[in-house]
Amino acid sequence: MALNRRQFGATAIGSAAALWAAPSIAQGKKTSLKVGGQFADSHPSSKAMEEACAEIRKQSDGRIDIQFFPSAQLGSDAAMLTQVRSGALDMMTASGISMQVVAPIAGISGMAFAFSDYAHVWQAMDGDLGASIRDGLDKVGIYAFPRILDSGYRNITTSNHPINSVEDLKGMKMRVPPSPVWVSLFTALGSSPTSITINELYSALQTKIVDGQENPLTIIESGKYFEVQKYCSITEHMWDGLWIIANGKRIKSLPAEDLSLITKAFESATMKQRTETERLNIDLEGSLKTKGLVFNRPDKAPFREALTKAGFYTEWKQKYGDDAWAVLEKYSGKLA
Repeated sequence: MALNRRQFGATAIGSAAALWAAPSIAQGKKTSLKVGGQFADSHPSSKAMEEACAEIRKQSDGRIDIQFFPSAQLGSDAAMLTQVRSGALDMMTASGISMQVVAPIAGISGMAFAFSDYAHVWQAMDGDLGASIRDGLDKVGIYAFPRILDSGYRNITTSNHPINSVEDLKGMKMRVPPSPVWVSLFTALGSSPTSITINELYSALQTKIVDGQENPLTIIESGKYFEVQKYCSITEHMWDGLWIIANGKRIKSLPAEDLSLITKAFESATMKQRTETERLNIDLEGSLKTKGLVFNRPDKAPFREALTKAGFYTEWKQKYGDDAWAVLEKYSGKLA
């Protein structure tokens, strides 16, 4: 049936209105997102994620229902990473070093004794090194948000004797996260590394499956490892951070304004968390002493020299490649 001019005009206006209304309807749809975390709810990274998720729910009037699950409720690091890659889990916080099993370059920021202070860490992670890592993750379907949470410099705790020299590590049963760079590092230092997930670590220390472990002070405190360890050696052998990552397809399917809102909330919480974690890693020494940990500060130079002599840096330079290594050394100085 032919349309008269008035009918045609009304139809055209109605169609145009429908086209304009469509995005608004789509934007009004409720989005549900699950975020997994490995540490206790008292850990600074968990607090930051809870704060960010609450802010996202508030800013979106509840339309973006994003929920954070700490304490490895959704599985170990490896299990959650598999879920994120498959799309079974939307997001998680993940150490770059633990992700090197799927994207080798992700672990480069955890190179032993690479960053002398936080100034160099943030220059690297907010600069070209962080961008290189995010690009590497993107290639395997993982989206990493621009700012990385601070996990802190890692230190060694033991149940039998303090670590004052490389010799003190010889033959020691050391727990390390399930990641090649940690195994390689402590093997090069002469210890016997055993890969154990974070949610099994306390019992492994308690039952003497391992003699020691290494983590930032915030994790030593929140994990209550001071209950089953006696000595804490401030080796600061490695800096570690937590990327907020997401399934690439899932996150890129969100409306641009939703991704922008989520990104801003994560960035704000991350920047506050960095400041808080740096402060805590200084203040916690005093409180952990009152809980029975005995502290010492070994000279770091012999440890780095031992790694160089063992070919540790040369090995990892070959694995990461000259280009990636050059980006690292832009911030760390010459390593190999």
